[in-house]
Amino acid sequence: MKNAVGRDIPDYLLVNGKEVYQGKNYMDGKYMQKAAPRTRRYEKPQESKIVATIADALRQCGCKDGCTFSFHHHLRNGDYVANMVVKAAVEELGVKDITVAATSLGSAHDVIADYIEQGIVVGVQTSGIRGRIGDVVSAGKLKTPAIIRSHGGRPRAIEAGEVHIDIAVVAAPTSDCVGNCRGIGGKHNCGSLGYAMTDAKYADHVIVVTDDLVDFPNYPASVEAIDVDAVVVVDCIGDPKKIASAAARISQNPRDLMMAENVAKVIASTPYFKEGFSFQTGVGGPSLAANLFLEKYMDERGIKMGWAIGGICGPMVELLKKGKVGKVIDVQDFDLESVNSINQTPNHFEMSASQYANPANKGAFVNKLDFVVLAALEIDTGFNVNVLTGSDGILRGAPGGHPDTAAGSKCCIIVTPLTRGRMATVCEHVVTVTTPGDCVDVLVTDFGIAVNPLRPDLIECLDKAGIKHVTIEELKEKAYSLVGRPDDLEWEDKVVAVLEARDGTILDVVRKIKPYTVDQD
Repeated sequence: MKNAVGRDIPDYLLVNGKEVYQGKNYMDGKYMQKAAPRTRRYEKPQESKIVATIADALRQCGCKDGCTFSFHHHLRNGDYVANMVVKAAVEELGVKDITVAATSLGSAHDVIADYIEQGIVVGVQTSGIRGRIGDVVSAGKLKTPAIIRSHGGRPRAIEAGEVHIDIAVVAAPTSDCVGNCRGIGGKHNCGSLGYAMTDAKYADHVIVVTDDLVDFPNYPASVEAIDVDAVVVVDCIGDPKKIASAAARISQNPRDLMMAENVAKVIASTPYFKEGFSFQTGVGGPSLAANLFLEKYMDERGIKMGWAIGGICGPMVELLKKGKVGKVIDVQDFDLESVNSINQTPNHFEMSASQYANPANKGAFVNKLDFVVLAALEIDTGFNVNVLTGSDGILRGAPGGHPDTAAGSKCCIIVTPLTRGRMATVCEHVVTVTTPGDCVDVLVTDFGIAVNPLRPDLIECLDKAGIKHVTIEELKEKAYSLVGRPDDLEWEDKVVAVLEARDGTILDVVRKIKPYTVDQD
């Protein structure tokens, strides 16, 4: 069956009420029955929940074959805990048929790829998939299709009971003896623990893994002891220096700075750019650089930003410290400056991923956004965006909050160079649709600006401001004139990953790529 972005979805995936994507806000007003969390009661006074090892904690929590574990990725490429837990389950308890339901998976979790190849890890549900895990899943080595959800779609699925977590594991920089834990105050801080909050509320069991035990009560807690079964103290939960990536730094590239300045011009031309406006920027060089130019326009107009949300980086913290933004509300921290800020800077607050972006609650923060500035691996002439698969069809990215903020904001701006290397970024059809075109408003490239025809009001704003723009078809043709039209990828029938839209409908699928062969003449 074809969905609203023209993707063919296999009928066998449309079971148990699952539908294909039918457009932005299709689910608005429909009821969702929340799952009732199953929890083990502890009524007798407990002096401590500390157990000696991760394996002991897993036994205590009833770890068995077919278990679903959840992990958060606040330590990003510096995370040690997910590997520790899966290794203990497999090698010490002999557990098999495991599903890993992590908020994101990357090169830090390459060990899990070994267990996929061995047939021990049989399911993956995540908002991001990179590194060897992306390679082995793309090669069809996972027994069931990976399920990819946005940061808002994931808590929606958990709260609806579509994802049942047997054991949620929280890597915590600090915890007290009964499990009140925080992302700050320890040796290896990660800042916000927003992704772990929904998991802890809805999982059958919760294990806190920490390397810094502090006095009771460790308050205010990100995850509270009322949801925690066991606490394990280890030598080290991870390396915070690996939280930041090269993409999470403001670019000094003149091309990126030019695009960033044009993003700020577009923002300033709209009626939403006024006192108290709200804003989020993605983690990418041009996206982050937009903060610098936006501050200049704010000063010229004599206005301040009311609040900013999302994964937070140093540039936004700097605006908060300068008094240029009223509040920063934070699900995840992308560098050490933002990690430290959540402990020190007034009006820097923590929130859960469900508060941030869940489309099935009564008021996610993304629905109050004026602007979001996001990057893209590809964008096509329908304004559909791909941030998940490379040009080779391999899983190597993450929808993250991209689809959520695009759908919720009044003005979604994609900023990307027209080409990368020898590949056209603006193309006829993206490899995989991760953010549908009906949620994207403006494209800014180094060769021009294009506005989605669905937004004639924004076209009028740019015309009044004297900002030149072209059609996205013109940008596509320019890209192809520079690097040529790519050959179509060849796919096998096997579906290796299912991409859910944030509302739970099926947006796209990723099939196994056909092996590359060289003609022998």
